[in-house]
Amino acid sequence: MPLKIGTLAVVRKVDELRRVVAQWHRAGDVVALVPTMGALHRGHLTLVGEARALADRVIASIFVNPTQFGPNEDFNRYPRDEAADAAKLAEAHCDLLYAPDLAEMYPAGFAATVSAGPLAEPLCGRFRPGHFAGVATVVTKLLLQACADLACFGEKDYQQLQIIRRVVRDLDIPVRTEGVPTVREEDGLALSSRNAYLSPEERRIAPALHRVLAEVAVRASAGTPGDEAASWGAAAVNAAGFTKLDYLEIRDAESLAPLAAGRPGRVFAAAWLGKTRLIDNEPLPPIPGAGTVEAGGKA
Repeated sequence: MPLKIGTLAVVRKVDELRRVVAQWHRAGDVVALVPTMGALHRGHLTLVGEARALADRVIASIFVNPTQFGPNEDFNRYPRDEAADAAKLAEAHCDLLYAPDLAEMYPAGFAATVSAGPLAEPLCGRFRPGHFAGVATVVTKLLLQACADLACFGEKDYQQLQIIRRVVRDLDIPVRTEGVPTVREEDGLALSSRNAYLSPEERRIAPALHRVLAEVAVRASAGTPGDEAASWGAAAVNAAGFTKLDYLEIRDAESLAPLAAGRPGRVFAAAWLGKTRLIDNEPLPPIPGAGTVEAGGKA
């Protein structure tokens, strides 16, 4: 039987999770999964709300997945507060928290992985080798463990969303993936657990990333050649005070390939403020041209 953290039911084992979900399915309930790494904010709770609107039962998972962190990344300092997260989930009317430990997700001898394929090669894939293989593997496991009918993911991690959609399609996983628009602060900064790392001065600068991406989308949609719009955006990000720009690119919204004329696209960027890496993206309709700025330091 599920235990409780506060008022929220919680399970930590795969067999416990599947027993609960099987009971719900026998009752005719539609079940949704919201995978997270904890440190929950309003963006995560929006995913829970969307899942609540689409399903009868909602599971949120919390697992800080070590295989998607590089050797010099922030796995050890990634924020963790399960009790606070459980309280937020209970208030959002989540039905169940699935919080496995490391041994449950990766038992002794674990060796299989899921390749993220070509979608993992551009954008963040160039700067975080192995990251998307870790994401694809853990999300595949969570989807198969939960046996949910649908799963909700935020569009802030848009490359991740497209990779998950491809894995689900290619491996015939019987789940519907729902993308949910990025939730932002009033000044436009995309909500992220890593925003907690920002100093007051870095937090002041951070919203400029989205403002620049929105302007790049406007310029490209108005007919500015994509390369020119992207180059302007890279210079604007650097001028705003970001420490380093990994990339600012216009790419196909589905394939993530360089954008061809007449295709819907997205403007993507990853930029650093001190030790904090921020990512964001902005949609744009089909445009006459396309553009890429591979990576940039200070202009």
